[in-house]
Amino acid sequence: MLWDFLYGVAVLIFLLETKISAAFRNLAGRIARAAFLRDFVYWVEFVVAYAVLTFPLTLYESFFREKQYGLLNQRFSGWFRDQLVGLALAAVLGGIAIAVFVMLVRRLPGTWHIWGTVAGVAFTAIGAMITPVFVMPLFNTYKPLPDGPLKTHILALAHANGIPVNEVYTENASRQSDRVSANVSGLFGTDRITLNDNLLNRVSPEGVMATMGHEMGHYVMHHIYNSIIFAAIGIFLSFLILRWVLEWSYRRFGARWAIRDNADIALLPAALLVIYILGFLSTPVSNTYTRTQEYEADIFGINASRQPDGEAEVDVLLGEYRKLDPSPLEEFLFYDHPSGRKRIYAAMRWKAENLCLFDATLPCAATVR
Repeated sequence: MLWDFLYGVAVLIFLLETKISAAFRNLAGRIARAAFLRDFVYWVEFVVAYAVLTFPLTLYESFFREKQYGLLNQRFSGWFRDQLVGLALAAVLGGIAIAVFVMLVRRLPGTWHIWGTVAGVAFTAIGAMITPVFVMPLFNTYKPLPDGPLKTHILALAHANGIPVNEVYTENASRQSDRVSANVSGLFGTDRITLNDNLLNRVSPEGVMATMGHEMGHYVMHHIYNSIIFAAIGIFLSFLILRWVLEWSYRRFGARWAIRDNADIALLPAALLVIYILGFLSTPVSNTYTRTQEYEADIFGINASRQPDGEAEVDVLLGEYRKLDPSPLEEFLFYDHPSGRKRIYAAMRWKAENLCLFDATLPCAATVR
C-alpha cells in the first residue's frame, strides 16, 4: 500500500513538473474542439500514460508476486488481456466522469463541490447497477447455477429473507486464481447473487450455504445503499478540500506547470494527487466501515444458514491470502474484512450458544422446539 501510494504520487508529480500534462491538454485541443470531448481525449491520454508509467510495479505485484505465492492461475497473455480490458474501461467510463466533473468546475466555480458530489453519487449508483451486467462479464463467464439441491436451498434461503431473486449465478474465477469468493451486486433491478466456481469445487455445501447467507446479509441490511451514502460523505469532504487546493495550486504553480486557470484539465494530476493523499490517510476509516459491514453480514449469514462449521471452513480457506491472526493495530489499519480468527471465533461462539440445534438430546432442544 505504501509503495503503491508513493509510486503513484511520483508519477503524478512527474507529469506536472515535466509539463507532459499540459502537452496532453494541447494535443487534446487539436484533436477535439468541443470542451467535453477535449477533456475526454485528455483523460484517455492521461490514463494510458499513467498505466504505462506504473506498469513495472503492476507487473511485479499483480503477476510475478502473485505467481510466486501460487495465487495466480493465468499465463502472462491472459493476465495482460485482463489488464487491457480494465484499462479500456477506465479510459471510457473514467473519461465520461472526468469530463462531467470538469464541466461542473468551469460552469459552477463557486458550488462545483456540491454538484460534483451529486454527480459522484450518481456515477457510483450507475456503476453499481451496470457492473454485474456489463462490466464483470468482460472478465469472466457467468452462468446460472445448475438445478439441484444446492440451488434449491440457496433460493429458499434467499426467499425466506425477502430477497426477490429466482436465479443464482456462478463465475469461472478459477481462470484467474483458486481464491474462494462470492458476492451480491447490482442495483435497481440488476441485483444478483454470484458464487465463484472455486467455492463450489473446494468447499462443502455447508460452507457454500454459510457464504450465501453472508452475501444475502449485505442485501437485507442494505449495505450497498449505505455504502453509497458513505461514499457521498467522502466525496463531498474530498471535493471541499480539493476546491481549495486547486485554487492554491494554480496560484502557486500555474506558470511552472503551464496551467491556464484553476479549471484547466491539465491540473488533473494535481487533483488526483490530493485524492490519493486523502484516500491514503483515510484508509483506516474506510476499512473500519467496510469491516463493520462484513462482520454484520457474517452474523446475519450464520443466523440465516445455521452453518457455523461451514463459516469456519471458508474462513480457513480465506487464510490463503489473508493473514488469519493479525494484531489489533494491523487489523485496524489494513483490513477491510474481519480477521479470520475473529470470524471463526464468532462462528464457534454462535455454535456454543446454539448446540441444541445440533444435538436434540441437549436440554435446550425442547425449549427451542
